[in-house]
Amino acid sequence: MKIQPNTDVFKPKWYINQMRGWSFKTYMLLMFGIGVIVGTTIAAAITPLALITMLAAIMGFTCTLAITNAKPLNGVLGLLSALIYIVVAIIARNYADVVLQTSYIFLLDLPVLLLPAWAKDAEKHIHGLTAVKWLWTLLFFVVVTGMLYFMDTRMFISPRPWIDAITGSIGVTGSLLCTLRFREQYYFWTIQGIMSIILWGVTAFQGDASLTLFFTYILYLSNDLLAFTDKHTHWFH
Repeated sequence: MKIQPNTDVFKPKWYINQMRGWSFKTYMLLMFGIGVIVGTTIAAAITPLALITMLAAIMGFTCTLAITNAKPLNGVLGLLSALIYIVVAIIARNYADVVLQTSYIFLLDLPVLLLPAWAKDAEKHIHGLTAVKWLWTLLFFVVVTGMLYFMDTRMFISPRPWIDAITGSIGVTGSLLCTLRFREQYYFWTIQGIMSIILWGVTAFQGDASLTLFFTYILYLSNDLLAFTDKHTHWFH
């Protein structure tokens, strides 16, 4: 597939078009989610880290809704939010989450920005896993979990190695399935959403992060559930 930068991302009209054609429920969820993210941020101490976390959370949440609606907008928003999330995760010492956000850049964001043909009519190329592909997927998950746990306990020292490693490996697996356009990615996104709520809730409780990401991942989980239930989205309908 030919590498060709998507120059449309420099045109304001492209962003307007990308925000059109979403399901009504996702528009409602977007407005509600932005309100929650801004509200939880200003309810706590306002610091530079809190503000960039808020910005990343808004872009990241919008990115997930764009994926649900099969819109290439996720490439731009995902790239920008992932770069900020990497900084936040390093400060919080959730090192597997750093790997996860990096995988988002290479598996979800750059293909959209550099391979226009990959992003074109994405909803028409959705398919499901066979039994053999399920086995390969689970094997991939187990291997990645082992590697991330080793990293969190030997290369770097994370206060939450098991939670961090499992959450990261679920997300890496989900992002790979998303790149390959398998609808089963949402099973992994749903479980990863639950694990991320636990991870960032524990992280905030231990004083290594604000509660903004805890609430943001609850919003991510609501988007995952929407993919299963909203008949106007393409992944399962």
